[in-house]
Amino acid sequence: MAKILIIGANGQIGSELVEALAARHGADNVLASDVSPHNLYQAKRYLQLDVLDRAALAALIEAEDVSQVYQLAALLSATGEQMPLKAWTLNMDGLLNILEIARERKEAGKPLQVFWPSSIAAFGPNTPAVNTPQMTVMDPGTIYGISKLAGERLCEYYFTKYGVDVRSIRYPGIISFKSPPGGGTTDYAIAIFHAALRGETYSCFLEEDTTLPMIYMPDAIRATLELMDAPAERIAIRSAYNIDGLSFCPRELAEAIRAKRPDFQIEYKPDARQGIAKTWPQSLDDSKAQEDWGWEARIALPQLVDDMLANIRV
Repeated sequence: MAKILIIGANGQIGSELVEALAARHGADNVLASDVSPHNLYQAKRYLQLDVLDRAALAALIEAEDVSQVYQLAALLSATGEQMPLKAWTLNMDGLLNILEIARERKEAGKPLQVFWPSSIAAFGPNTPAVNTPQMTVMDPGTIYGISKLAGERLCEYYFTKYGVDVRSIRYPGIISFKSPPGGGTTDYAIAIFHAALRGETYSCFLEEDTTLPMIYMPDAIRATLELMDAPAERIAIRSAYNIDGLSFCPRELAEAIRAKRPDFQIEYKPDARQGIAKTWPQSLDDSKAQEDWGWEARIALPQLVDDMLANIRV
């Protein structure tokens, strides 16, 4: 049975990806890791691991005969702007460590399949905002976005030059009830539900009509697994695939919440994150993902709102 390593397992995607992979492959075959010593989501197998420690990483992969790695450790957009050098080091060196180990293992006849997440942050102010194409202008203005664009180019390079089976998705904003809001510009779409359930007025850091592409976590996890399951010959994009979920602005989300909780109130106090958001797409053209490996989003806004309100614990 394949051994799978998730790096950054305490993060938003990692916490739910561990559960999905354990259900599919057996919990004993899924190694959850994070730089923290704390196993926040009670993975059956958990270890403290720093993705920047290449020697420890290589030793673990060798000892466990890992065949698939999900490298999710990163500093996100808003947090990265506060610590740009730390963000660059973590986001770039972490990916390079994995890609180099994968290259070495392939040369040794022990192929290592790699998943690395890109983001809509890799786009920029000159990218077409509506139905953003798979191939287009990419001029990110944040260190997070710059690292994602550089990471996409590295992924394609390691596939083209060394044959490393690396795959990636440009995630929209991801919404989940299982993990709290982190340091992302799209995280208002999680924080707003927490405020609604506490009976508080939500102070939104984006303007009310700022439309951004989003995806609900079950769709995001399914997309990740479908991409990794697809036969290699069907993966034509080795930088990162666009996937589209649903698009809305804070006002539309607030109205959908108010339909269920009529007393909910929202106010708008845009901060520096508004400047980031206005450079990002409003919707994505994911026709290449549809064509290559059959991607299709399933969850719309009403179902998302119902599910978030029913499952968040405050």
